[in-house]
Amino acid sequence: MKNQTKLFRVFVYVIIALFILSILIPIIWVFMSSIKTNAEFYENPWNLPLGFHYQNFIDAWETANMGNYFMNSVIVTSLALALLLVISLPAAYIISRMEFKGRQIVRTFLRLGLFINLSYIVIPIFLMLLDWNASLQTTFFLNNRFILALIYASTALPFTVYLLSNFFSSISKSYEEAAYIDGAGYTRTMIDIIIPMAKPAVITVILFNFLSFWNEYILALTIMPSDEMKTLPVGLINLQQAARGAANYGRLYAGLVIVMLPTLILYILVQKQLTEGMMVGGDKG
Repeated sequence: MKNQTKLFRVFVYVIIALFILSILIPIIWVFMSSIKTNAEFYENPWNLPLGFHYQNFIDAWETANMGNYFMNSVIVTSLALALLLVISLPAAYIISRMEFKGRQIVRTFLRLGLFINLSYIVIPIFLMLLDWNASLQTTFFLNNRFILALIYASTALPFTVYLLSNFFSSISKSYEEAAYIDGAGYTRTMIDIIIPMAKPAVITVILFNFLSFWNEYILALTIMPSDEMKTLPVGLINLQQAARGAANYGRLYAGLVIVMLPTLILYILVQKQLTEGMMVGGDKG
């Protein structure tokens, strides 16, 4: 039995090590490629860089307009997350902690919303916005970062509310009862007690949706046709096409690093909250 247990552990460790390497090697290779010159790529793309060619990042940021795309992505993602949290936190709290008429119907619609993928409804969304522009004789609904953020938040609402409401339901009601005895209303109870206790779930929701919004391509390409309003994923595709024509691989990989870096930094900052237990000091009784 002991030998079988040891063999199983070795097997598990080997699988984990291979999985880690499959993630780390491409990331490290992209970072190393971003500081190489074109001559190094032509000689051998697998060699280690001979120096730190930071001009690739300057070219990607300024010449390839990645700086403008980066700011567009930051604005859209921040707006989408803010709208999503402002709507989903109270909605999840009401659905999970209060009894009201039609509660089960609302929960059913939320579950149905989990099966709607944004990619499936891009064309109807575009045609609807185009029709609104024509009806109101305006260009407001296209090339608008707020509209893009609003659509992102709306499509992520079912998953976010579903996840948060399930977590809120697991919190003991004794906390709310104590807050009500102290004179706190529903809003203060939610903000001061329930949301802080749900910190791991909130951070998980923020991370998942950040990755989704930051890397989204199809909708951003469709409703943001202007070059000035493009987000990073769309701009990166343009940079890739330009790099193929101009054979500027260093600038291309520098653009990839610009896209990846915020997600890596965010994950490093919140990994402790993601790995800790879903209940922090909760009352199970």
